[in-house]
Amino acid sequence: MTSIDKNAAGWTRSKRVEGKVAVVFGGGQSAGEGIGNGRAACIRFAREGARVLVVNRGIDSAEETAQIIRDEGGEAFAFTADVTREDEIIAALVEAVRRWGSLDILHNNVGVSLAAGDGELVEISADVLDHQYRVNFRGIALACKHALPIMRQQRSGAIVNISSAAAVGLSPFAGYKAAKAAVNALTEQLALENAKYGIRINAIMPGLIATPMAVGTRSRNWNRSAADLIAERSAKVPLGKAGTSWDIANLALFLASDEASFITGECILVDGGRILNRI
Repeated sequence: MTSIDKNAAGWTRSKRVEGKVAVVFGGGQSAGEGIGNGRAACIRFAREGARVLVVNRGIDSAEETAQIIRDEGGEAFAFTADVTREDEIIAALVEAVRRWGSLDILHNNVGVSLAAGDGELVEISADVLDHQYRVNFRGIALACKHALPIMRQQRSGAIVNISSAAAVGLSPFAGYKAAKAAVNALTEQLALENAKYGIRINAIMPGLIATPMAVGTRSRNWNRSAADLIAERSAKVPLGKAGTSWDIANLALFLASDEASFITGECILVDGGRILNRI
C-alpha cells in the first residue's frame, strides 16, 4: 500500500467539492515510486469532500486508491473499466449515479505513449497509431459523450480532461501529440455546446511531471535510473524542477470546484514555464 503523508502537498480542509460525486477514469496508476496524476486527483477530490468512483483498467490499483481515501475518512469505490470499450465507460457512469444519485465531476486521466510503442510517424505501425487514438482521444470523447446527458439533465457539472503539453509543443511521439491536440479541440467544442446547460469543460496540459508512468516507463525502456531522468527533465524547466502529480491535481480540483465557475473551454499548461523555451 502506498503511504500518503497528510502534511505533504495536496492536503487542505476547505471542502471545495463537498457532497459532489466525482468519476475519475485512470484513478489507479502504473507501478513504480511516487504517485500518479489520477490517484492524486482522486485523493484531492476526496479530501475536499467529494465521493469518488475510482475507475481503472486494473481493479487492484483502483482499489488501492480507494482504500487510501477510505483510510483518511473519505468515501470511494473502485470500479474496473477499459476506456477502449464504450460499454464499460457507460457502466462506470451508471454505477456512480446508482450509488450516489448524481454525476458532478468527470475527470478523464487516460493516456499512453512510449509504453505502447509510439514514436515518429514513419516508424510506428497502423496498429500503434490506432491504439493511441483509441486510448488518448476516443476514450475521453466517449466518457464525455455519456456523461453529458446526465449533466445536462442536472443542468450542472464540471469536466476536466487531461491533455498534454505535447499537444502544443515539440514531441517525439506523433500519435500521442496528435491525439492530445484533438483532446484540446474537443474540450473547446464541448465547452461551447454545453455552456447553456451550466456545464463547464476544461483541459489540463501537464508538462514534465515526475509520475511512475512518465519516469518509470522511460527508466525501464532506456535502462536509466529514475534519479537521472528526473534530473534531466528538471534541467529543461525554467523553474528548475520537474512537476508533481499534486501540481496537476490541485488545478483539477480548482477547475472542478465552484471557484472556477466562470472558467470553461480553457486548455491550461502546467509545465513550469517550459513552453517558453520551445516556441
